[in-house]
Amino acid sequence: MYHVTRIDETENVLPAAYADRSRGFSRQQLVGKSQGSPHMGLFVCTLEPKGYVEAVVHSYEISVYVLSGELVLTMLGQSITLPADHCAAVPVGVTYSVRASGNGAVSWLHMAAPAPFEDGRRKDTFFTGDDLEGAAVAAADVRDPRNQSSFRFDASSMDLDNLAVGSKVDAPQVSASMATALLAYSGIGVRMLVDQRLKAQLHTMFMVQYQPTAIAHPHDHPFEEAYVMVEGEVHALVEGHELVLRPGDVLWAGVGADHGFHNRGNGLVRWIETQAPQPPAQHSYRFNRDWEYLEKLLDSGE
Repeated sequence: MYHVTRIDETENVLPAAYADRSRGFSRQQLVGKSQGSPHMGLFVCTLEPKGYVEAVVHSYEISVYVLSGELVLTMLGQSITLPADHCAAVPVGVTYSVRASGNGAVSWLHMAAPAPFEDGRRKDTFFTGDDLEGAAVAAADVRDPRNQSSFRFDASSMDLDNLAVGSKVDAPQVSASMATALLAYSGIGVRMLVDQRLKAQLHTMFMVQYQPTAIAHPHDHPFEEAYVMVEGEVHALVEGHELVLRPGDVLWAGVGADHGFHNRGNGLVRWIETQAPQPPAQHSYRFNRDWEYLEKLLDSGE
């Protein structure tokens, strides 16, 4: 099972539960139970200038990735500003609030795991009435070792030439380690953004980059994935259907959905990817060609 949609501000709505608990807030659902997903709810949220959402707590885990503008996130006694390309995770049961910083609007990806209820049979979002605005506002500092909730995507962190040399001790980047390393293979780069390092337990979020000619052969997973295109054009083969995905397109692939990607152009391709549940330690990928190879071996009697 898979689903394709597109980010479209005309589809933003104000959820009923937020009507009296927010100002200037709206969102578009990209993935959720109504699209066939039990494990993830993916939204594009928008706050108008001076907009806000009051203190709220969920029975699911969330992360945010700021697409434009600047978001102020308040939780655990701290308020941090998240400009574009910054992200943060909010664990299950942690109360938080958000507001637009300054006079500009802000939009962000809002990832929830598992998928929020849509039929009203159970409540998963609770407004607490807490006043969280007393905390001083500070910029998110990804180098501060006390920071365990936010991160920033830096395009240069996916440039292999930059990573081939040592960094200075006072470099502005986060300290290099296995936890922050770039995963690169077959012309594909993966930069983790939200995972267990930011206390996320139920989902992951990361940036994927395809060099020209890069290809991922058809495969499937024992978890769900969503892909939010941000740069370039990629050809996808999903359950036998050929797709061309461009910035603003969103693809969701359910458990067991065959999918593969090929960058046939001359420029980079990038997308923000989410997974839920988190992948297992082994057997995250099941490549079609590996098992087709086994079948040929068995048929040949080797």
